[in-house]
Amino acid sequence: MSYSSSSLNQFVIQHTLKAMGICSKAIENLLLGTAAAQEDLRLQSETSIGIGVYGISKETHCKLWDDYLAFDPDLASEVRGLASQHEFLKHPHIELATNLAYATAITWMIYKRSGVILPHPDDIEGLAHCWVDHFVKKTDAQGAEQPLIDTFINSYRKMEQDDPSLAA
Repeated sequence: MSYSSSSLNQFVIQHTLKAMGICSKAIENLLLGTAAAQEDLRLQSETSIGIGVYGISKETHCKLWDDYLAFDPDLASEVRGLASQHEFLKHPHIELATNLAYATAITWMIYKRSGVILPHPDDIEGLAHCWVDHFVKKTDAQGAEQPLIDTFINSYRKMEQDDPSLAA
């Protein structure tokens, strides 16, 4: 990642989850792993796989709002509250790149919408399966399942090596 993983976790992921009334190390690790794996996919393919650190496509963003958040006004208001007041109305997809708290909330909503059951926070392979089953398959990323699982695990392990404060 282009910035410290521990900073992403402490100042963005934890802050966003706290604002949403969530305290979960498993969600933190899943979101960190998602960011790391999406970046590795972007580097491997040398093409855009979506917008922002989590690589969410415009289509996935729209579907999440139209097919999920629109039916839960309280949750939609909570997520919308993390977006910029004016920019979201003009360019909602740009929020995925410029507003890390909003992008983090949207990423968690993709998982939540799919009914993810979280493994133990230290179960990296379990988190990898969650990413493939509930994020990759719900977004536009494509590929065989085992190489994707390996991408997540390798990305996560590299992130831990680069930032030992994240290791359990």
